Amino acid sequence: MGVTRSFDGPVAVLTWDDGENRLNPASMDELGGHFADLGERDGPLAIVLTGVGKFFSNGLDLASLGGDLAGVYGLVERLERLVAQLVVLPVYTVAAINGHCFAGGALLGCAFDRRVMRADRGYWCMNEAEIGLALTEGLWAILDNRLPRASAVEAMTTARRYGGPEALAAGIVEEVADGDRVLERAVAAASRLASLDRATLAHHKRLAHGALVARLSR
Repeated sequence: MGVTRSFDGPVAVLTWDDGENRLNPASMDELGGHFADLGERDGPLAIVLTGVGKFFSNGLDLASLGGDLAGVYGLVERLERLVAQLVVLPVYTVAAINGHCFAGGALLGCAFDRRVMRADRGYWCMNEAEIGLALTEGLWAILDNRLPRASAVEAMTTARRYGGPEALAAGIVEEVADGDRVLERAVAAASRLASLDRATLAHHKRLAHGALVARLSR
């Protein structure tokens, strides 16, 4: 089904409904297209991205490589470009983490200005150390840019699965909510900040994340 767009007042709600919501060229192009289109709109606006069912995103779509795992770093480069686009998008953004958020999905979540995670089910996890897929310097930079350093190091080196309350305590997310209220809380947070001055917001995002964008664009 892919990504559908609806509006709740000034909040654009992107609903990603593609099973495990894996990151592959098609899904990343679709997400990037929505972000680019919305970023060019004028007036009050904020964006919420959420999934459906058990998954927010279960990471890179390794199955799309047809067994050619040497191509994984092509997917990684595309993910890095998507994150670089999102962290400086001139719109306030919120991830409504409705379920499991693993690996590349966790990194995508790090690109949002705010994260609201389900409290009672689902894990946030960087599981690369379990599956033998080494992070690039760019992927590490995404973690290091967004998370408290101790939490970023722990997540990368231990493949720990953080439930909602643990992710909140570790500074990985800013808010937790019961499952049926995650999207509601994310939209409420986005709505409060949809009236920010967009030009100033864009400038401030460049100040905060410009070094990361430069790193991911090399």
